Amino acid sequence: MKLSNKDAHMPVTNRMGNWLPTKQDAAIWLERTKKEAKKKKQKLDPTIKSFKKLIETDPIINMYFTQMFQQQPKFAPPPNSGDVKIENYQEMLLIMNHVLKTAPEYNTTGMVGFPINAILDFPMITPAGLAAFADAKVNKALRKILKKWQKYLDSSDSLYVLNTSPTGWMSKSAYKALSMQDFIHDPKKPFWGFKSWNDFFIRQFKKGKRPVASPNDKKVIVSACEAAPLRISDNVQRTSQFWIKGQPYSLQHMLDGQHVDYYEGGTVYQAYLSAENYHRWHAPIDGKIVEVRHVEGTYYSEAASEGFDPAGPNNSQAYLAQVAARALIFIDSGDKKLGKVCVMPIGMAEVSSCLITVKVGQKVKKGEQIGYFQFGGSTHCVLFQKGAIANFTLPAIPQGEQGADSKIVPVNSAIAIAN
Repeated sequence: MKLSNKDAHMPVTNRMGNWLPTKQDAAIWLERTKKEAKKKKQKLDPTIKSFKKLIETDPIINMYFTQMFQQQPKFAPPPNSGDVKIENYQEMLLIMNHVLKTAPEYNTTGMVGFPINAILDFPMITPAGLAAFADAKVNKALRKILKKWQKYLDSSDSLYVLNTSPTGWMSKSAYKALSMQDFIHDPKKPFWGFKSWNDFFIRQFKKGKRPVASPNDKKVIVSACEAAPLRISDNVQRTSQFWIKGQPYSLQHMLDGQHVDYYEGGTVYQAYLSAENYHRWHAPIDGKIVEVRHVEGTYYSEAASEGFDPAGPNNSQAYLAQVAARALIFIDSGDKKLGKVCVMPIGMAEVSSCLITVKVGQKVKKGEQIGYFQFGGSTHCVLFQKGAIANFTLPAIPQGEQGADSKIVPVNSAIAIAN
């Protein structure tokens, strides 16, 4: 069955995705990290220094980063909720600087996979925070910081969290939670043979673990990611007020102003990735890569209409499709009815690295890798032209009230049938 457009514009709540632990554990992590950062008093990284200079020399940005911390008591959850807040931008910078030389640890209730996001969770939703994290200069500074952290997570120094302690990713609990038996690794080698945290995080399935659904039937469209359905929207409009409650899709903004006519009136399928799952993207159809593009965007902007989000900006995922850093991969099916399908991986918060591994002119078979999120996962959309889809499969349809009960759809499994 297909969902009508009126079904699509629904807010999604409690989208933890296991990126942040419980409130209590997040508070413990933040309090501990604050103490460690203050105790070590590390020299500020050049990227943090540059951000500090921007905050202190630009009068408007200085106002934002002063006011957001002053405003946070009015926008935080009720007192005694177990949350620890950052007091000012100086403390924010100190902790961010500390995080640049750390890798996420494992825990049984979810991980602080978005440490900077955890730092900013309260000020993000304040009026000043909403303005600051949409500012181009702020996002440029954050981009440099995140790239520096990415460099650390690409290094062997980040392997220290791959150990057998209760907070290690090689513990029995982590092994079971990650279903490591399904992934390529060597138990006999140090760190299971992984070269860095990022190398571990983008681990690959063993052959045969994610077979491609109906490989010879070009009408069967498969899931591009290991992801839980968030929303299906038909008759998508050229422009919409995507920042309002319900976060409708706006093609003009999603596609950065290009190919808007082609997808107007079409369908958007969106699904989100969880922290412990697979983070590579695969071609949903057979076809030829006709265009690949990166769109620079925001990292910590969230929809004001959603209010405070304990795992912000998880509840803003449809909004992020219009504003966040993302990639656009256009695949021409060669079929007039199916047409060109656009796969749009969206970076969310720390997950800013959308790495495309295919080139224009390359032919792909459905199920072949087309790219991956470096460090983590996020959310993604697949765009279809008007009339391309006959129906979606039951597993691909968001389940429960506002899609809260959606189950993960394995990568390469069927999500839709083309006309």
